Amino acid sequence: MSDFVSEIKTIPYNEDRIFGMLSDLSNLERVKDKIPQDKIKEFEFDCDSCRFNVDPVGKIEFQIVEREPYKTVKFMTTNSPIPVTLWIQLKQVAENDTKMKMTIRAELNAFIKPMVSKPLQDAVDKISTVIANLPY
Repeated sequence: MSDFVSEIKTIPYNEDRIFGMLSDLSNLERVKDKIPQDKIKEFEFDCDSCRFNVDPVGKIEFQIVEREPYKTVKFMTTNSPIPVTLWIQLKQVAENDTKMKMTIRAELNAFIKPMVSKPLQDAVDKISTVIANLPY
């Protein structure tokens, strides 16, 4: 297993508001226009899952597998070339001041690890930045 961890981000909202948005993927409708169409295609989602196509990887689907209110939302791939778990951790430190960290854990063999480590770290960094800047 290989872990890719984002920097800790600060979100200027309370954890309950952030958790409410992140734990219901149908809220992606609010930010759908911010998704780069040249990188992610055929983007679909419902309350518990999201599906998209990424060149050259192909179709990927994430399903929410755990919701720990106001603390953690955990996702797993149900369709992906490599098994991936992704989770978002929240910790409110003051009123309208919540810290967020994202982790991606992937099952990478020794052959593929050197090829995908940098793209996965870049992905966790970019996704966590986008999440930190969402209009909660």
